[in-house]
Amino acid sequence: MTLNFGMVKGLSGIERRQLQELTSVFEYHQSKNAIKDKYYEGHVTLNDVNLGIALPNGLRKIEVGCNWGQKAVDALASRSMFDGFVGSGKAAQNVAELVAGNRLLAEYGKACRDELKYGCVFATLSADNALGCRIRFHSPAAASALWSGEKGRIDCGLAIIDTVPDEKYKGTWRPHIVNLYTDEAVIVLTAQNGYWLAERHPHKMGRPLMEPLIWNATTGKPFGRSRLKRAVRALIDDYVRIVANATIALEFDTTPQKYLLGLTDDQYDAIVSDKFKQYVGSLLASTTNPETGENPEFGQLAQGSLQPHVDKMRMTATQFSAATGLTITDVGIVNDANPTSSDAILAQSQTLVLMAQQLNAGNGEALKTIIQMAQAIARKVPMAELTAEERGVMAHFKNPAMPSVAVTADAAIKIASSRPEFASTDIFLEMVGFDQADIQRIKTQEQRVRGQKLLAEVENENNGENLG
Repeated sequence: MTLNFGMVKGLSGIERRQLQELTSVFEYHQSKNAIKDKYYEGHVTLNDVNLGIALPNGLRKIEVGCNWGQKAVDALASRSMFDGFVGSGKAAQNVAELVAGNRLLAEYGKACRDELKYGCVFATLSADNALGCRIRFHSPAAASALWSGEKGRIDCGLAIIDTVPDEKYKGTWRPHIVNLYTDEAVIVLTAQNGYWLAERHPHKMGRPLMEPLIWNATTGKPFGRSRLKRAVRALIDDYVRIVANATIALEFDTTPQKYLLGLTDDQYDAIVSDKFKQYVGSLLASTTNPETGENPEFGQLAQGSLQPHVDKMRMTATQFSAATGLTITDVGIVNDANPTSSDAILAQSQTLVLMAQQLNAGNGEALKTIIQMAQAIARKVPMAELTAEERGVMAHFKNPAMPSVAVTADAAIKIASSRPEFASTDIFLEMVGFDQADIQRIKTQEQRVRGQKLLAEVENENNGENLG
């Protein structure tokens, strides 16, 4: 997919320069993003990884499935469990409505996967009459941005709004609605009759209505680095080669090579005419060669072993586990002879837990900025005019270690023993193991029981007065 704006009516000189730079950045990264998509979806072929030594050209069409790329992304994304925002007063209620209206909990899960796959993902905001503020996420496959080291944030950004209608149109589809985000406005670019028309929507934010969620950023790479970096992709290539070699070796082992020496010409012709019949036949008969007087000699070549392939696969899986922070069982290596204890498995997952904590910390800061801008847009004020309650709203994530219910329940009971008021909070019920739906049902039924008790007490008092 390419972006060709050509003539755009309604842009200033600075905006045209920004649009040109953003388009160049977008197109530069498309080939790299396509490679990451390929490895995430597991569409790596033997033709991509063949070294030309062990794999014959005629066997390059063998398909080898490998979901290691998806596992490297999803295993970490699944531990980043965004649970909404926490705040106080009316701000908490307004934020809850924004979260529900934008389905932010579900959208975050998809955005987090794109963030880890590409290195970053972009959130864009726009005013909405029904919701107050519309929040959308865009992967680098449909957006680009320029970083300002001086400002420490995005300088300007671009996002494709009309997405691909169907996968079969990916090769030919061209966008028709693109948003340009600047410090002063959101400029909607619409394709009409061969040219682009710019419609300007000014805002009071003083910065682009675009915020990135970034994974593993450095000073040289402010928009982060992908989990599917080159070293990880090389290990996936290695795995595909190993499985292909093992598959071919298994085919040869299934039909080991046999030989017959001292045959007559007629016997040789009979065997060569139908090799498979001779191979699967339960009885092989032959007579003495009248020309040489020798009896035919039957033999079989030594059968190959799959053990070298298994050992190499285990070594590659171990390297992949070390490179991605996954446990060795996550990449399919199980030691049945000496099963790993639960404590050892938890210890192995600590690297992934630490990565998830790092991911949550970075995304929490980005989500705080996003929700502050969303509140300002909904109220139609600059961010500087937000109240202390609105600025104090923070993102909340569930524990990435994902402890068992028994462990958290025991901790909750111990806390409640020293802080009795804690037992009446929603947090206590969450730690005991109830989800938000159960908590809402519990609170509703508790309120109903309290109402019934109060009604019974009033009736008893009235009956007592009547008897008196």
